[in-house]
Amino acid sequence: MQLHNITAYLLVSHGSRDPRPDMAMQQLAGMLREILPQGENFVEVATLEANIQPLHLQIQDFANRVQVCGCKKLQIIPLFLLPGFHVMTDIPAEITLAEQMINKGMIIELRPYIGSYPGLEKFFAKMMMTVKADVAIILAHGSRRAGSHTSVESIAASVGAVTAYWSVPPSLETRVQELITAGYGQIAIFPYFLFTGGITDAIAQAVETLKLKFPSVSFQLAQPLGTSREFADLIENFITEEEKVFG
Repeated sequence: MQLHNITAYLLVSHGSRDPRPDMAMQQLAGMLREILPQGENFVEVATLEANIQPLHLQIQDFANRVQVCGCKKLQIIPLFLLPGFHVMTDIPAEITLAEQMINKGMIIELRPYIGSYPGLEKFFAKMMMTVKADVAIILAHGSRRAGSHTSVESIAASVGAVTAYWSVPPSLETRVQELITAGYGQIAIFPYFLFTGGITDAIAQAVETLKLKFPSVSFQLAQPLGTSREFADLIENFITEEEKVFG
């Protein structure tokens, strides 16, 4: 089957030795294949780390497979929420290596990271409506790269939440103490992570510790953004809107 002028999509995540994120990525890719029109559902996943192959070889393998079917364009979609070094440096470098090995005629385009998509604000706002609390904390991983927190800070401002970070200040406990001092008694915590994994397990344990430390305060911990159909629809909308820009 020859599919000329059709785009293939490679969803790139960080990667983990924990099997749960990889399973979630596969589920997400499967939902996207169902959502996208027949003949336009070339969707695969790849990881930057914790893979037996480096990313550039994963890109090369996928490009070779879809090129056999007549596909001439491959879109790399970074499923990252913050523009840290992986998004801004590592992934572009891996794409450059892949381009050197892929047959001529295949166009590879790097899309913006998913955390930059404006539709994520509405998605997050709907998530927050499911939890009743006086105040909400959006807890992101964090990055030391200058300017990397702009997108999550923007989302927090738009939905009336505050931010905290797992790897850089301000920490979750620091932010909680500030909110308790300000008089808040019901605090919702929204992990700004795509999938359940080791860090979200550690966050859950940290919240249990906070409950013991501040027994008069009610804490609610939401799930990561996850692999819901709504999140798959968000990525499909992201792909469709960006197609208008990239052609």
